[in-house]
Amino acid sequence: MFNPPVLGFAAASGTGKTSLLTQLIPMLKAQNLQVGIIKHSHHDFEIDHPGKDSFRLRKAGATPIMLVSRYRRAIISELPADADISLTEQLALFPNAGLDLILVEGFRHDSYPKIELCRPSLGKPLLYPEDPSIIAIASDQPLSTPPGLPCLDLNDTQAIAKFIIEIFLKRQSD
Repeated sequence: MFNPPVLGFAAASGTGKTSLLTQLIPMLKAQNLQVGIIKHSHHDFEIDHPGKDSFRLRKAGATPIMLVSRYRRAIISELPADADISLTEQLALFPNAGLDLILVEGFRHDSYPKIELCRPSLGKPLLYPEDPSIIAIASDQPLSTPPGLPCLDLNDTQAIAKFIIEIFLKRQSD
């Protein structure tokens, strides 16, 4: 079974991971890449709402529930409140047929290739010194990084897309 490459974006909350991804995805798609996303949330969330049939069925105890229309599909599975979720488990469940790349937002403590986003003005410590799976840093200010750890301009989305296509994906196919 073919598993597409996985590339994460790791940073403190408020750094702009989602904003960057919403700009990167159209650029990658313009290069004929099919891109999937896994986003980790630290918050409880609902994708169905009170009064809807799926909500009522889930509250009655059904899990998982699959919602299907001619436009999209969603699977809602309840997890134990103390569940320790891992990226590996989520990737095993992720429908990856036809994908060229899976981008991940979050799961920053899991070991997989990641680009660290950095805004020094936020005063957050850098992750790369403790995380050898970080393959590049994207910062809104120049940083002195070790040899072999590229520092990309966080505000130059084209350069980040180019890094993903010409460096990351090329390495994955070699």
